[in-house]
Amino acid sequence: MKIVVDNAIPFVEGVFEPYAEVVYKPGSDICSDDVRDADALLVRTRTRCDARLLEGSDVRMIASATIGMDHIDCGYCASHGIYVQNAPGCNAGGVMNYVFSALYGVAARKGMDLTGKTFGIVGVGNVGGRVEAAARLLGFNVLLCDPPRAEREGGAQFCSLEYLLAGSDIVSLHLPLDSTTEKMADRVFFDRMRQNAFFINTCRGEVVDEAALKEARPKLGPVIIDTWNNEPFIDGELLSMADIATPHISGYSLQGKQKGTAAAVRAVARFFEITELFEFFPPAGSGSFSAVHLETAGKSQGEIASAIQYNYPIFTDDFLFRTNLEGFESIRTEYNYRNEFFF
Repeated sequence: MKIVVDNAIPFVEGVFEPYAEVVYKPGSDICSDDVRDADALLVRTRTRCDARLLEGSDVRMIASATIGMDHIDCGYCASHGIYVQNAPGCNAGGVMNYVFSALYGVAARKGMDLTGKTFGIVGVGNVGGRVEAAARLLGFNVLLCDPPRAEREGGAQFCSLEYLLAGSDIVSLHLPLDSTTEKMADRVFFDRMRQNAFFINTCRGEVVDEAALKEARPKLGPVIIDTWNNEPFIDGELLSMADIATPHISGYSLQGKQKGTAAAVRAVARFFEITELFEFFPPAGSGSFSAVHLETAGKSQGEIASAIQYNYPIFTDDFLFRTNLEGFESIRTEYNYRNEFFF
């Protein structure tokens, strides 16, 4: 058996070697020659798994150590008998940490009072659900927009996008990228937002029409961007307009990466019946690592901001990125995974 692995997936080296030939390559460099005689692929978002890559190959399954699936042509895979598995929810805690470190950090820098603010969450899956739970615990009013969930579950807890944008002081996107969400945040979207509202995007860059965002920038309050159009070749002008800018690392927590790798390894193990790896979970390395509980009851906004920044000083990531725009991919590959916190 042969497995081709994105060499930026952590905790996987040595895991499959007792059972297969393993080839490690940068995700963006994996090509049709590499996979022609491969049985399985372990990838991230940087490997486009479509006919160009897979046609004529022996690939029978693809495991992605990410929540997103937009890098995989699932229609092609289904029609060619290729099983696909992602890692739903693996990065939810890390993204939640990022959102609130950014929110409280920027508010502290700008002297903004978050008391009584309304937090609008667009997309309430695994990640959006974690953001929702934290926002409620921290005392925000919450508005939720998720048409697929509203259709399945009834609309009582959800509102329209138009209502959310008009009523929210903070708008945070947590959407998959597909034909229904591409460029969803367009000129009309920003026109409907409140004056001086926060705008946060940690899902996929192409959900946003960046030209429309730049046009709307004078109206908006703080803008926080982790995902961009055309990564890694991002719009430097838009970056200069953002209050926090980072290179697609919002979900890069230690626990999130452990969960993503575990899900991918287990998927391959089950598909190929490698029983020894059915319950695989990667060790964190030396030392003890567990998510940190931050007590917020009775704490002031400043105290909460300080505790969050102590555990995840997000402005360090912002600074490293602004001083090395050409290092978009290297920053991600060499990122020092942070420990998660929860409220």
